[in-house]
Amino acid sequence: MSFSGDIKKELLRQLPAARHCQIAELAALFDLVGRVRQDESGSEYLEIHTENLTVARKSYMLLISVFHDPVEVLVRNHNIRGNIREYYIIVRNRQTIISMLKALKMMDEQGRIAVDCLGHQHRLIQNTCCKRAFLRGVFLAAGSLSDPEKAYHLEFALFSEQFASFIKDILAFFELEAKIVRRKRYFVVYIKEGSQIVDFLNVVEAHIALMEFENVRIVKEVRNSVNRQVNCETANIGKTVAAAAKQIEDIEFIECNMGLRKLARGLREIAELRLEYPDASLQELGKMLDPPIGKSGVNHRLRKLGIIANELKEES
Repeated sequence: MSFSGDIKKELLRQLPAARHCQIAELAALFDLVGRVRQDESGSEYLEIHTENLTVARKSYMLLISVFHDPVEVLVRNHNIRGNIREYYIIVRNRQTIISMLKALKMMDEQGRIAVDCLGHQHRLIQNTCCKRAFLRGVFLAAGSLSDPEKAYHLEFALFSEQFASFIKDILAFFELEAKIVRRKRYFVVYIKEGSQIVDFLNVVEAHIALMEFENVRIVKEVRNSVNRQVNCETANIGKTVAAAAKQIEDIEFIECNMGLRKLARGLREIAELRLEYPDASLQELGKMLDPPIGKSGVNHRLRKLGIIANELKEES
């Protein structure tokens, strides 16, 4: 199962204790995968239709918990993709339909169904706990989270730009900075920052997934830190080897064209040591001298030898 699937299975077990939070989560599911329909006789019924078993199970659990009335459950094979099942949660009882629409703030006291779908959502999620529950429902129905081993990417694929902006505002309430991008027929609300994704998992109370995500994130950060350090040290070693090779080349040129004996005593000593110990660092070369000198002193003498070699090359 995917990382998103594991999170949704964990969220399936999260049934809010408060009725208002259950209604908020059910509202999110109904907004995304539910609708009011009419049968052949013209009677209205409510339908939640999804290909995700977890979403179907959570919708069923919430309906039973909130309204205590039996609902109809249908399972069908997809018309085109026969290996994929479709799940239908259907409410036919007229009184339950009215109670549900009123609870979701989609019907007023006169029995009129609200046109402004976002208006009732704003009224449903006044409390922080209800906002958490609503986001949980939205993630179940339209959210996905990439495997943190591969990338940090949380997104909600939504059909409505207005609804995408609404979700972005709820995330902002919890100080989560999301962005919106158009992808074919969807408006995608996404977060790519690892620490922000961790905060989101905490908001929707997916604590097991949060710990797994954090473990992967810590290992990746340590691994990246070690790789950077190794790459830096490798680059430094490469520079040191290249510099030593150039120094030896200059000293050998001086020895062939002028002779080391004509050099000043300090330059001759460091030249002979470099030829004898080609792999030694500047600090190690400095300690071999009598009296010892520091790294900067050794570097100064070797640079002087380089200048002498260049002058000899120009004369020749």
